Amino acid sequence: MTLTLALLLVAQAQSWQVSLDSLARLGQFSGVVLVAQGGAPQFERAYGMADRESGRANDLETSFNLGSINKLFTGVAIRQLAAAGKLNIDSSLARAWPDYPNQDVARRVTIRQILEHRAGIQGNIFAAPPGKTRHDVVSLQDYFELFKDQPLQFEPGSRQQYSNAGYIVLGLLIEKVSGENYYEYVRRHIYEPAGMTQTGSWRIDRWPANTAIGYTRGAQDADPSTPLKPNTDFLPGKGSSAGGGYSTVHDLLRLVNALRAGTIPAGPPPGVGIAGGAPGLNAAVEGDLRGGYDVIVLANLDPPAAERVAQLIRKALAP
Repeated sequence: MTLTLALLLVAQAQSWQVSLDSLARLGQFSGVVLVAQGGAPQFERAYGMADRESGRANDLETSFNLGSINKLFTGVAIRQLAAAGKLNIDSSLARAWPDYPNQDVARRVTIRQILEHRAGIQGNIFAAPPGKTRHDVVSLQDYFELFKDQPLQFEPGSRQQYSNAGYIVLGLLIEKVSGENYYEYVRRHIYEPAGMTQTGSWRIDRWPANTAIGYTRGAQDADPSTPLKPNTDFLPGKGSSAGGGYSTVHDLLRLVNALRAGTIPAGPPPGVGIAGGAPGLNAAVEGDLRGGYDVIVLANLDPPAAERVAQLIRKALAP
């Protein structure tokens, strides 16, 4: 980096640091921010508490819940299997999964439609199994049981509607086609090639020590004075192919760098922009912005805690 670019980044950082400090002071941001240029961190800082009850602060290596960012990994895995000739993205689900429990659904939808949220597969994956709690949902099959018998909500391809349930189906399809457990597949074929050693999906009672607990006010538009409470009752027993895995800002920078270098087979082109959010968690990754910047923000508060910060940094970086 030239001296001129370094001085420019310092001036830009000073502008967003004031806003970040203010948001943190007002209780509207708690998490970690990383801004890289040319693939190398130029600004990184942690704010707030990872565990308010014990007084443990967030730091640069704290793991945060990614929410729906896990869908990116699921999509890459499907495309890897397609590139290997193990499935055809434009074929029906029934062709790739002949014994799918709901044959009407399987015959009518394509894998591409599921990837693009245009299949009509819907279902509440945030429910608890009958007679159990959310913490009893610990496998993709547990999620699948919550909606597998439901009919399509609309004619496949006729419109787009966000579908967590569809990505559970894709996760199970990855298992059936690859012969590997979903979590093991993404670890071996995505995380390891990218050098992501602090990323994974863990049982809620087996989190790594430096994991941020999420805190929610109960609703995204709740009054800022509403007391925060842990979001652990809302969480499933383990994340899924639709979301709920954990990572750090440094691992996500490794992901962005790996995508840029082409070291993840079938990865999306450079310029990834993705976010995830739910009560008590928000994450945003924006790669290859103008000027060669990457912005990664992880938060353990309700949306839009991380996305708001990513947006203000992106605006500050704009020429």
